[in-house]
Amino acid sequence: MIKVMIADDEERICQLIEALIDWESLHMEVAGVAHNGLEACEMVKQTKPDILITDIRMPGCNGLDLIEQVKNSVEDLQIVIISGYAQFSYAQTAIKFGVGDYLLKPINKVELTSTLQKFKERIEERLQQKEEQLWIQHKSEADIRLFRANLMNRLLEQKVWMPTMEILQEEYYLHVQVGIFQGFVVKIDATGEISQAGIHIILEKTQTLLENSLKSRCAEIVVGMKGSSCIGFINYADGQIEEIRRLFRGCLNQLESEKGIFGPVVFTAALGNPLKDVAKLQDTVGQADVIIEERLLKGTGKLLERMPAGSTVHEQNILEKYLRQIVQAVEVMSLEEAAEAVAQMSRRMLEVKDLKGYEVRELVYSAAGLFLSQVEVKNRAEELKEFEDQCSLCGSIEELMNHLAALQNRYVEEMRLRREADTVRPVRMAKQYIQNHYNEPITQEEVSSAVGLSAAYFSALFKKVEGEGFAKYLINVRMEQAKVLLRETNTPVSKICQQVGYNDLKHFTHTFEKATGVKPSVYRKMYG
Repeated sequence: MIKVMIADDEERICQLIEALIDWESLHMEVAGVAHNGLEACEMVKQTKPDILITDIRMPGCNGLDLIEQVKNSVEDLQIVIISGYAQFSYAQTAIKFGVGDYLLKPINKVELTSTLQKFKERIEERLQQKEEQLWIQHKSEADIRLFRANLMNRLLEQKVWMPTMEILQEEYYLHVQVGIFQGFVVKIDATGEISQAGIHIILEKTQTLLENSLKSRCAEIVVGMKGSSCIGFINYADGQIEEIRRLFRGCLNQLESEKGIFGPVVFTAALGNPLKDVAKLQDTVGQADVIIEERLLKGTGKLLERMPAGSTVHEQNILEKYLRQIVQAVEVMSLEEAAEAVAQMSRRMLEVKDLKGYEVRELVYSAAGLFLSQVEVKNRAEELKEFEDQCSLCGSIEELMNHLAALQNRYVEEMRLRREADTVRPVRMAKQYIQNHYNEPITQEEVSSAVGLSAAYFSALFKKVEGEGFAKYLINVRMEQAKVLLRETNTPVSKICQQVGYNDLKHFTHTFEKATGVKPSVYRKMYG
């Protein structure tokens, strides 16, 4: 709604103006009424109306003074003055002050309505123009953000690129100047469960903090997001290196102090080497991305600098030794041997002189790939990508090795369960076959053939699963069925002998007595 304020020392004039107009149809409302110039001036500053209807002559502060004061306090205020013929010269002066219209007393409804309608159109046009300007501004800002995101993607590519000052200024709209260029990374590591959405929110807040803290000291700052990191570069005047370090430490301290708000996370920052040659911008950004991995060895919560040199880790055959151990562990499906392979790999890494953080991560990722090549995986590339995403939030060697151990345990356990299922299934099939054919003269060879196994392997497998051999199990099934028939029917013992798979009554009787301690006839008398 458009807000209107009325100022006149005659109360009846104010009442008349309020009564003359159908405010609702004009989408307007009377936000306030004042009866002297001083009161009107204060009310305008408080309510900030869109339209002011004021008398040219009022006690305390006349209309001209009022107009002069409020014009500066309320942007684009539309003013209509009311005057008599005697004050017409005042009206002319007021018009010079930017008054939109004037009305002569007595007030005419049609003229007032027409004036208000005209002001309404002006206000709506102005609002539309503002919206269009904001849209253009937002679009421009969005384009600039896109240009900067594209720039960071290009800097992080493997392909060598050597930008110039002109390219950064003209193609990416950066305000870079001759001076120092330095890459940086601020990394988030999770110390507990946290969602990707939560990580993204923290990255946005981190980006805002970096921009607000550094932009006043830098000619340019470009920040992008990569995984769980804010990564970018700054351009600043020569001689400010120590101040830049101090600012980064301040940002890191502030992030660390707000960990309770952010959740179970820790922060680490890294600075690439400061360079004066803009063509090497890609180098300093890449250096920061490598240096940040040193937190795995030196700990999180620090500002890390200096590009680490390579070590002799690849001369230690760590992956080859891990592979030999994990192949054996997978072959025998041993969780203990798989865990030992990880433990020994960790010990071997820590024994390497001058081991580097990025080497640790490469070794762990490679080990995961080797392990997954030894087990059945539906989509190896997808599984490895998920593993690397989880590891990207790890801030120590211990956490990385725990993730590798967890990956191994999951797949080895699945293999064990599948193997157990494959082992139990033929035995279960054999037991079902026995239940269906115990009254026939079945043999172990016949049953093993029915479940698709060799007689020798079936015999060993059956005894391993059931704890007793096939022959004994078959006898127990037949004897249990014989007991049921003896207890619940009057069928002769000779007939029961045949019904449970025996052709020789003497052999049946001997077997039954051995199993129960009494002859079949005695058992019937005892329990029948």
